[in-house]
Amino acid sequence: MTIETTDVAALAARVVASVTVPGDISPRVELTPAASVLLATLWAKHGPLMFHQSGGCCDGSAPMCYPAGDFATSAADVLLGELDLGSGRVVPFWMSAEQFRYWRHTHLTVDVVPGRGSGFSLEAPEGVRFLIRSRLMEE
Repeated sequence: MTIETTDVAALAARVVASVTVPGDISPRVELTPAASVLLATLWAKHGPLMFHQSGGCCDGSAPMCYPAGDFATSAADVLLGELDLGSGRVVPFWMSAEQFRYWRHTHLTVDVVPGRGSGFSLEAPEGVRFLIRSRLMEE
């Protein structure tokens, strides 16, 4: 299944998340154009989606993409932002509160690289994997 040509054109720019962390004035998460197109493709195949930033171990600190609701979030998680792909497709991006304590000064850019990531994330069968590129948040 593929996405519409108009979707690809609309996603040719970075997608920047909404600001959802109390006290923040700038977004914490964004998608590269390649990540935007892959996410739209995955949405077309699987329906509504969500991200949870892995804390390491088997996932190697990777952003994990799941069907919405397949990863249970709670008060122990922080909603870092919502990524709007257009046409009502909004993808929340979560991180555990414990991990957020360490990453609170970090801006995350979700990108795509060739290779297999974790078998738990939806992009694994596509021959690519999501990858986080990070930098310090600007004041």
